[in-house]
Amino acid sequence: MMITVRPISGAIGAEISGVDLSRLSDELVREIRAAWLEHLVVFFREQPLSKADFLAFAEAIGEPARYPFLPSIDEFPEIIEVKKLESETANFGGIWHSDTVYLDEPPMASMLLAWEVPPFGGDTEWANMYAAYEALSDNLKAFLGSLNAVHSSALADVSKTREDRIAETGDETIADQVFESVHPVVRTHPETGRKALYVNVAHTLKFEGMTQAESRPLLEYLFTHQTRAEFTCRFRWEVGSIALWDNRCAMHNPINDYHGYRRVMHRITLRGDVPE
Repeated sequence: MMITVRPISGAIGAEISGVDLSRLSDELVREIRAAWLEHLVVFFREQPLSKADFLAFAEAIGEPARYPFLPSIDEFPEIIEVKKLESETANFGGIWHSDTVYLDEPPMASMLLAWEVPPFGGDTEWANMYAAYEALSDNLKAFLGSLNAVHSSALADVSKTREDRIAETGDETIADQVFESVHPVVRTHPETGRKALYVNVAHTLKFEGMTQAESRPLLEYLFTHQTRAEFTCRFRWEVGSIALWDNRCAMHNPINDYHGYRRVMHRITLRGDVPE
């Protein structure tokens, strides 16, 4: 093994050390990818990558894709800046969610690189959706396996996140755009073959063929169930830290507890497929 992998919780997440991500090899990428598939989210510290090196690492893992709502960094259309300023009180994507499930082909993965972090706070949590599914009763698993869910980008306005607030872009055509998708409530991971619960409070509107009122009690139960502490991990950011997570089987929640301080990240999204 070229790398050292240290789990950070019983359910999800591992720190990888002994690696310089600016110097990649095929063997190194294979080991990182294997650890990522096993632990769902992997973390690296002390990786002050240039934008070009960050993009090269992303391209070694998958295919970078454009995020539909926020402008990209000049000369690097695959990279967006995730920023909360000292004067702001709302943070980017500040609720439990899987990234952009309202797209017909949600991303396979997302990556964050920390450029500026507050002196305290600003951690991110992740939750294991394999574990959330496996903890359900057999009867509920069977029922959910027969359902699809409707997801909408418009729900993020209700949950007060910045992820889908695109007025600041100044692009009125994007500002008026709403994405909606229909995906299985339980999806099968295309690489591991494992089943994962695939709904989230930020974007899941209802079950297909049911009203929102009919869907709400079961969805609210699932939203509470899937973020039980035993399914989660929590990561403390430092400048140069990187997180790579599997959007097909993990949710995340950036904690908004650092008002008055700046936090700046660069993010790359990796193209996915149609959930099955």
